[in-house]
Amino acid sequence: MKLSDYTQYDGLGLAELIRNNVVSVDELAQTALDAIAKINPQINAVIETYPERASAVRASELSDGAFYGVPFLIKDLAIMEAGKRMEAGSRLMEGMVAPFNSELMTRYNRAGFNNLGRTTCPEFGFSCATESVLRGPTCNPWETGRVAGGSSGGAAASVAAGMVPLAHGNDAGGSIRVPAACCGIFGLKPTRGRISLAPGGDGFNGLATEHVLSRTVRDSAAALDMTHGYLPGDPYGAPVPQRPYLDECQQDPISLMIAFSKVPNGGQTVDPEVAGLVEQAAALCEELGHFVEQAAPAWDEEAFNKSSATLWAANCTSMSDMMASLTGRNIDTDTLETITLASYKFGKSVSGEDFVKALETVNQISRQAAPFFDHYDILLTPTLSKLPIEHGLYSMNDFTGSVEEWFVKLSEFGSFSSIYNTTGQPAMSVPLFNSITGLPVGIQFAARYGDEGTLFQLAGQLERAYPWADRIPRVHASAPDGDEQ
Repeated sequence: MKLSDYTQYDGLGLAELIRNNVVSVDELAQTALDAIAKINPQINAVIETYPERASAVRASELSDGAFYGVPFLIKDLAIMEAGKRMEAGSRLMEGMVAPFNSELMTRYNRAGFNNLGRTTCPEFGFSCATESVLRGPTCNPWETGRVAGGSSGGAAASVAAGMVPLAHGNDAGGSIRVPAACCGIFGLKPTRGRISLAPGGDGFNGLATEHVLSRTVRDSAAALDMTHGYLPGDPYGAPVPQRPYLDECQQDPISLMIAFSKVPNGGQTVDPEVAGLVEQAAALCEELGHFVEQAAPAWDEEAFNKSSATLWAANCTSMSDMMASLTGRNIDTDTLETITLASYKFGKSVSGEDFVKALETVNQISRQAAPFFDHYDILLTPTLSKLPIEHGLYSMNDFTGSVEEWFVKLSEFGSFSSIYNTTGQPAMSVPLFNSITGLPVGIQFAARYGDEGTLFQLAGQLERAYPWADRIPRVHASAPDGDEQ
């Protein structure tokens, strides 16, 4: 199969080709591996690949799910595949091998995905730029001098560049939506509890969830159909969907009440071009028959940043101590980056009372923000306050400020995203626009707790009315050898 043909299809399209005997599982896997070999040296998005999974034997090992035989990549954080490395972008965990499958990996296997390797992430996912000491910077396929976003930057870059049609990611503060916006693809963060994190705990005290980044809305919807569901023992649950998400994305929504805002809650600066495109997105929604007006929820931003720093640092301490005990390595500048080590030390100073107060603050903020959606179905904002930034501005190893100052700095770029990790609501970044200079601009849409159905309906409607599939980055697998698009 030619790379130019391979990149024309989304995941469900490739699965259909396999079922119709147009292409075999092993041929498709080899095509994906060829795409990775061709493109990865330019963007550094994939850590390692599994060439043995392009064998004829592999087809019989895969489940006959919706994505039977579809090439896939998993992020090097949180998810585990038995016998494969999971290093979380950290020298502290380098060489760690997963002893078993996480529940989500089992569900991906049930869906039929052919996992071909791992993608990059910043250390422990603690940044909006995928730049680690262990793996180096991951580049944006649209402009390699700029970041691919974080922390699922490797996943986003690999999908945008045509290596795979969709890839696993996770999101504890915007880590699916931020890189989706940077790389011009679709990324939805599901409702808290929608996807089981078993056998792990509560995912950074409920902030984190898992899903995929994709080029098409339907791939994201079908993947969620195949992976959602509560397991006994899960600390959170989400309302059962009324119908398959794949059906939802093919159905236009009724007229929605949509609020829009181009002003962050904390008053951070928004790029004027980005702000203008938010107004344009609001106008597009109005053209589609929705009621649109300017409005936004409000919450205590200072308390938000302080509680976030406390919870993230405490989790960093717990994770680092556990990994150090498994690897026998010391926790110091040789194993952790500057801001991660600062978070570790700060976490050591967090008392039980501090931790409980942070959880209480998170709950209070959720109660301040969530009632806004009693009146509005959707809130439309930028995904990011700025266009994709240059490398180095969010280097975790070069930052010398405090942990709280790091979270304030992160909010200068991703100020619109992390509130929905706090409230647990679903939110998506839709690649509606490109800037004047050709860089992607994502638009975020958030909905009520448990209402991914409305988001998928709206996303499908937007994709049909204002398609983005023909927008291809400069670095792409379909380009002739040695050339960019």
